[in-house]
Amino acid sequence: MASTSNMHFEISERKLLLRIVDVLTLLFGLYVVSNVFDFDYFRFTQERWSWSLVLIVYYVLFSTILELYDLQKSSRYDSTFQGIILSVSITVLCYLLTPFLTPELPENRLQILYFFLAISVSIFLWRCAYIFFISSPRFFKNILIIGNTEEIKIMSDAINRNTKYFKIVGYINSNPAQKSDISLDDLEEITNLDLGVVTQEKYVSEIIIASNPREELSKALFDSLIRLLETGLPIKEYIQVYEELTFRVPVQYIAKDFYKYFPFSRSNQNKLYLFFHRFFDIVSAILGLLVSLIFIPFILIGNLIGNRGPLLYTQERVGKNGVPFKIYKLRSMVVNAEKDGAVWATKNDARITKFGKFLRKSRLDEVPQFINVLKGEMSMIGPRPERPAFVKQLSKDLTFYEIRHVVKPGVTGWAQVKTDYGASVEDSLRKLQYDLYYIKHRGFFIDLNIIVKTLSTVLFYRGR
Repeated sequence: MASTSNMHFEISERKLLLRIVDVLTLLFGLYVVSNVFDFDYFRFTQERWSWSLVLIVYYVLFSTILELYDLQKSSRYDSTFQGIILSVSITVLCYLLTPFLTPELPENRLQILYFFLAISVSIFLWRCAYIFFISSPRFFKNILIIGNTEEIKIMSDAINRNTKYFKIVGYINSNPAQKSDISLDDLEEITNLDLGVVTQEKYVSEIIIASNPREELSKALFDSLIRLLETGLPIKEYIQVYEELTFRVPVQYIAKDFYKYFPFSRSNQNKLYLFFHRFFDIVSAILGLLVSLIFIPFILIGNLIGNRGPLLYTQERVGKNGVPFKIYKLRSMVVNAEKDGAVWATKNDARITKFGKFLRKSRLDEVPQFINVLKGEMSMIGPRPERPAFVKQLSKDLTFYEIRHVVKPGVTGWAQVKTDYGASVEDSLRKLQYDLYYIKHRGFFIDLNIIVKTLSTVLFYRGR
């Protein structure tokens, strides 16, 4: 018999729900205002359907860049309100400033206020309903974990750190005879191996198998899982769930079995994808260099006052297939910052000048790397290139580190938009997990995600 699971939404379903209902609410709010008030700037007609399409594109684009679909922020009233005001303000401004795609500016400027309020108020009311109902525990996913204590601990930590929408209702130790120092006191241990009964009592929505591949489940537990599988209850392997939650590959937990879990993305050999990827690199690099010309006078003055020394510098990095190349950057540290050898850059590094902090925060220090992109040494998107000395050290300390070099290094990348600055072997391991996730899932949508998150980083001045 299937378990009576509570209603829940997957993480991807929540993000899709937010986007769809945002758009529907936006259009509904404008429809109500146009029929109740003296508001004729935006009217729904068959001839002008393109106006609605442009408005939707603007709103979804800016809402994504401004992190209005970040589930953690979407569950709080304060961050939701701020995000809506900012997103709607920029959307309305762009909509008003593109009259060749949208209605001409109204003669009565009060109509602009109606336009702004209709969108912002309707979306805020819907988001309040989302926080009150869908973000509540009644829509959480109840998880049962089966496995050994080490993997159960890894999985429970990943769930607790990365989502508030999963609730671990208990665990079953698949190897109770094995002694372990790992404490699972915060979780309920379940000894009943009749999973049909357990899933009914605990309203289990999904089972995660967190067992080492070399271990075998007991026959009773295995048979019980097979019966549940036939009922349609989702049963997932923990590495799959770990990737879905963290967007990282847990290489430190799968050791020499790594390639079993790491089918390289087909996009790495897809000639059409690679062609458009290179085309995007060239166009973006040329546009980036042209736009950067605007900032050159300010950068020169800032360097003269706050850096006092050469502005441009080169440094050897490791590129695709392990081939070294010279990377171009704007200097953000004091002159001769590494006269005694390569040193990890750290948060609040004393070697970084005052003007250098600005360059890093704004990401302007990376602009010269557009030259590396045009030369074909780098891509706009990919793992960040590391220095030979660090690559040599990290290749010894971290299994599979050199896999990062199967693709071109990037100006920005998945690790850069998902984690902080790497200042140790432990930080590099975390970045490696993200880099391998990108290589594994590389494609148009993850590239687009990185672009949007990078724009958000620059916009919110969160560079490092």
